[in-house]
Amino acid sequence: MEELVGRWWHQAITKVTRLDHPGAAVQLQDMHKLIGIFFRIAGGPAALRFTPASMQVVGGQRHWLQKLAGSGQRADTAQLEPDVLALPAILAVFAKEQLNHDLYLWLAMLSACFVHRGDWINDNLMASQTALAQFPGFVARYQALLLAHLAQRPDPSHLQGVAAQAEAAVQAALIGQSHAPHACQPQDVAAVWLWLSASATGTENRSTSQKAAEAHQQAAALKDKQRRRTQASSHEQSRNAMVLPFRAEALMSWSEMVHVNRSSDDEEDGNALNAANDMDKLSVAPDGQTLASRVKFDLDLPSSSADDTPVGPGMALPEWDYRCARLQPGHCLVQVMQAQHCVPFAPSAVLRQTAKHLRRRLETLRDAPRAVQGQDSGDDVDLDAWVRFHADQLDVATPFSDTPPIYMRRARLDRSLATLLLADLSLSTDAYATAQARVIDVIRDALFVFGEALHAAGDPFAIWGFSSVRRQHVRMQHLKTFDETWSDASRARVGAIKPGYYTRMGAAIRHATLQLADRPERKRLLMLLTDGKPNDMDIYEGRYGLEDTRQAVREAHAAGLIPFCVTIDEKAHDYLPMLFGQNGYAMVHKPQDLVKQLTQAWATLSRR
Repeated sequence: MEELVGRWWHQAITKVTRLDHPGAAVQLQDMHKLIGIFFRIAGGPAALRFTPASMQVVGGQRHWLQKLAGSGQRADTAQLEPDVLALPAILAVFAKEQLNHDLYLWLAMLSACFVHRGDWINDNLMASQTALAQFPGFVARYQALLLAHLAQRPDPSHLQGVAAQAEAAVQAALIGQSHAPHACQPQDVAAVWLWLSASATGTENRSTSQKAAEAHQQAAALKDKQRRRTQASSHEQSRNAMVLPFRAEALMSWSEMVHVNRSSDDEEDGNALNAANDMDKLSVAPDGQTLASRVKFDLDLPSSSADDTPVGPGMALPEWDYRCARLQPGHCLVQVMQAQHCVPFAPSAVLRQTAKHLRRRLETLRDAPRAVQGQDSGDDVDLDAWVRFHADQLDVATPFSDTPPIYMRRARLDRSLATLLLADLSLSTDAYATAQARVIDVIRDALFVFGEALHAAGDPFAIWGFSSVRRQHVRMQHLKTFDETWSDASRARVGAIKPGYYTRMGAAIRHATLQLADRPERKRLLMLLTDGKPNDMDIYEGRYGLEDTRQAVREAHAAGLIPFCVTIDEKAHDYLPMLFGQNGYAMVHKPQDLVKQLTQAWATLSRR
């Protein structure tokens, strides 16, 4: 009863002291796509991810009811970090829904123009001026946001000491007036919803143990999507144990022992999430262990006798570091591996029937006439060529032509196509895609059918798998090269694939690009089959991995290749458009449909 009354009192007094407007609330999940568009248009980095912000300590004047309820001390304001933009999960700051909607857009533009220099007020002021200069059409909306926000802010004359000086400096900066220099921080004033706080701390400033502890903390908090800040702290343990006096009278006898359900270290603490929400920053201390010691034993590299056979000395490849915007030469070591003692692959009857059906389909596509565009005569009008022709005619220097190349006709042409299929063999493929088959089993079936179909089509193709254990051990699994024929040996190597380690996608794409770049065919397809985003045990996580993969895809485009990704990751729409473009990937919603989607994607790309 006491807990029930206490809970009711807390809810009632908190509701009374609320200053937001729930009826005009706008949620981040509804604005996520629009925020991303504004952020990228304003010049924000493409690999920066958006996440709900956590509560941060703020200052300002509090009503006596807020002091009684213990509220008004924290607010989920916008926070910018090198790899994350954390925005409020719900914005109900203003009484009008349109203002809350515009506030999300303003924060997106502001964060794209923000440069962290250490002065919170001047950094936001300069970013605001840059954003308004880039988007002059947003000035009227910003002025409405500014007037509504200034009406909410406390009167500096009602404050005292440092709080009054900080509030006066903030309001003077908001309205564009000059003010005396004042070292003001977000926690010194009431929440400034039109500004954001920033941190210049990146992954390069953390030790290995600190990064490991933070990764462990993030993995343990998957149920909570809030972004929390961390700070490094040291914890020194004394080698000399504390001596405790022995008191025999404190020992319980056998009759005094009772069974108590005590929690163990492996059980989750139900109050841990609430405690984390009450903290401004989570302290991360080294625990004396490296990340490798925290990983399960089955992730370690097997012995040479049980592992696949290395082929060649390995190849050093560069890697893109977005923090310094340059390629690091020779940063990764790619090692070609080949399975040993492969047993003949025996596909099921259903899989053989599927391969036979798709093989016949590709044979038909190979012999069918294709559309030839940009002709001076033909059966249909080529709309793209027609638009280009009329645009060129607007230039008076362009000579007029009586036979413009604006037609399209169908004709049988010799194919000139090379395809390289790159399959993700990371540890995540060991999970079950259906009740009967794992992801690796679905990928194996797709590779077999793909090989059978392309062998029937007669076009040269290669199949590789990849996984990684840090940058010095990127494993490229040799399944079939361009110089080999599709035979029982290559089928056996496809049948012997197994889940590997991690997904250093950039190095694998660069290795495939080098092979395709040497091909003489006019069209060269680089198809990537994966079930997740780039990751590895070191810093190759989050924005770092995405930026490197994006740069590798750019290099493939520059080499004249056509990169395309087929994925079964349900969250791929959050990052694949940034990596491969809006039309550069295909999502497979049902893993059992992977075989059909993969060959369909190849058939579509080969006819473009």
